[in-house]
Formats: sequence, C-alpha cells, structure tokens
Amino acid sequence: MIRRYMTRFMTGRYGGDQLNLLLAALYVIFYLIYVFTRIIAFELLALILIVVSLYRSLSRSIDRRRAENARFLQAVRPIGRRWNTFRSRAQDREHRYFKCPNCGQQMRVPRGKGRITVHCRSCGAVFEEKS
Repeated sequence: MIRRYMTRFMTGRYGGDQLNLLLAALYVIFYLIYVFTRIIAFELLALILIVVSLYRSLSRSIDRRRAENARFLQAVRPIGRRWNTFRSRAQDREHRYFKCPNCGQQMRVPRGKGRITVHCRSCGAVFEEKS
C-alpha cells in the first residue's frame, strides 16, 4: 500500500543518479566528521548536501537534472579512466610500464628481462630501462 503511494508520488519526478549518489556519500562523510569533531561547519555542509540531493531527487525538471548529471559525469570521466588504468597496471604482473623521456608516450615491456633497450614507436627515442 505504501509502495503504491510512493510510486504515485515519484511519478514524473527525477529520482536518483550518480551525482545524487555522490552528494549522499559526501553527506554521510561530513556528518560523521561533525559527530566526531562537533564543528558546526561540517553539520552545515552535510545539511546543504542532503537538501540539494533531495531537491534533485524530487525535482520535476527532468531535463535539467539529466544535463547536470551529464556535466558531472563528463567532469569525472578522466578521473575514472586514470583509476581504471592504475588498477589494471597494478594487477598486471607480467609487464612493466614506462614513459618515453622524449615525448611522454606510455610503453609496456615484459617484466624480468633485465636491462633492456626500449624504442619509442612515436618519436623513435631509444633508452635503457630495467624490466
């Protein structure tokens, strides 16, 4: 019964997305900081974050909220790419990664071959590295 009323209430409203998830997570973090430190600024920040998150969730301006979320995802995408690259390289036990000192191109060489001469495919630079 309550579910039916909630479904009817949320019809035509935006709901949740990745930006709302971030706002809710930041709310929890700031509120926990406030609980342990009793610094009013953290409580105020937490309150502002949860109000903005609720406003976005209950908003009927669906196009605006989607545009906000798209801008947020576009701003966060490079961070996600770097994180995924870092994680995959950390799990790769068979290769070492180097940057070309001349052009900055990323290169991958087999691990455990001793000192090897690396040739950059982009600029043709040659340098030695330990694999």
